[in-house]
Amino acid sequence: GETIVDFDNGRGDKIVLKKRIVMESFAVLKETLFIAEDDEEPSPEDMEKLDIIVRLLLRFVGYNRLQVAIEKFGYYDDLDYPNMRYFKRAVEKFEEEEKLYGKTAVYLNLRHFSLVNQEIGRINADSVMRNYFDLLEMSSGEDGIVARIGGDNFVMLFDRSLQGQVFEVIRGISVYYGKDSESSITISASAGVYDIPQDFVLESTSDLIEKTVVACQVAKTSTKGQIVFYGDELVSRRATYVNIQSMFPVAIMNREFQVYYQPKVNVMTGEMVGAEALCRWFRDGKMVSPGDFIPVLEQSSSICQLDFYMLDSVCRDIKRWLSMGKKVVRVSVNLSRKHLDDDKLLEHLMEIIRDNDIPHHYIEIELTETTTDVGFRDLKRVVNGLQSEGICTSVDDFGMGYSSLNLIREIPWNVLKVDRCFLPTDEESDKSITSLMFSNVIHMAHDMGLECITEGVETEKQVEILQNNQCTIAQGFFFDRPLPVAEFEERLDRGTYPIKKPGSRRR
Repeated sequence: GETIVDFDNGRGDKIVLKKRIVMESFAVLKETLFIAEDDEEPSPEDMEKLDIIVRLLLRFVGYNRLQVAIEKFGYYDDLDYPNMRYFKRAVEKFEEEEKLYGKTAVYLNLRHFSLVNQEIGRINADSVMRNYFDLLEMSSGEDGIVARIGGDNFVMLFDRSLQGQVFEVIRGISVYYGKDSESSITISASAGVYDIPQDFVLESTSDLIEKTVVACQVAKTSTKGQIVFYGDELVSRRATYVNIQSMFPVAIMNREFQVYYQPKVNVMTGEMVGAEALCRWFRDGKMVSPGDFIPVLEQSSSICQLDFYMLDSVCRDIKRWLSMGKKVVRVSVNLSRKHLDDDKLLEHLMEIIRDNDIPHHYIEIELTETTTDVGFRDLKRVVNGLQSEGICTSVDDFGMGYSSLNLIREIPWNVLKVDRCFLPTDEESDKSITSLMFSNVIHMAHDMGLECITEGVETEKQVEILQNNQCTIAQGFFFDRPLPVAEFEERLDRGTYPIKKPGSRRR
């Protein structure tokens, strides 16, 4: 499509030379020479010189096109985003010019982007990603570098003074899409950040990126924020991560993980109607906090091995209780969404339950809404499969995730566990926003035919709130903390908790 004119006096209308050349790169080049009607015909020597000039010109064009092709194929990916080679070249150039100090490096992962694909379609989602990339480029300034390193992962390098505007885009911004950009969706990212210090020595670009990747991994599992800076504290946490991963195989072999049970209570009658199985790790006589090891194991397949271990332990306890003639309640076991990559998940779960030979209605599988992104199709397949086997399913922490309403609209759960964020505190009135939201969530669950349980119940007034809203099942410290097996068995034998009946006067 390029047209190059060496000289034009505006009078050329007679063709004297016309050739078509196919370059080695398969580019097709055409040369055409014109003269005026009344001009003298070029001599053979002139024609030879003209042909040499045009060939030189065409070779120059071909060389430039080859350079463009090399740049495109070497430094851009198949979707035309700058790639890792592009980022590496830019970083090394800044290093040569001694301009790395004062720069900020960022590794970021778009949050819940698989759900965006599902909600607006692949074509629109591709457009959203491109537009978000453009916003990142704009926020990073003239010297800023943004590159895509696969999927929905990006790396950035920009002047530290621009952190505010870059972080604003990372925390969440409306991105427009559609034929006339009439629609929009909020896109945010989890980000690992490294402020390059003055004494930083670049051994390789991968060393720089590794720091941001470590911070980003923490950001993806952190409850304190989606932007995490790399530093000494993070290095210490990284060491803890490696230590936990290395200890895990021996710990599970030695059965260092124990099941604790937290009762679920009917707030109308005080009867214990269920329990949740929670994992506790005891090593060298001390308990390792679940907040320390669960997020670590979630980053690998180790969490799947632990989940199967917990399910087997629960099944063993239920079988023993049944053989002792105890009244047994349904026990819920948490299942990481990491399992959903496993096409044979249902088979593996049922194998554990059948090997222990217990009635299926004593088991409930909980899936936490906020654990990871996953396609609804896989989740729906697993939930339907469990229900066909008579296994109850519940969605945990409802209200904490990206697409809570879609989750209960698309998937046929049995139980809705309402997160404590919806539960009013003692100080809130019946007309507070939290109270109104709680009431409406409970009524919605009932209208959908879902069993409803509220977690995090800690006060007598909160029990009354549940009673007044006909949410019959509660779980929380007001009744019991998670209990070791022996203490939980005592609660099973007792069967009920002292509770004020609905409508009774408060002291």
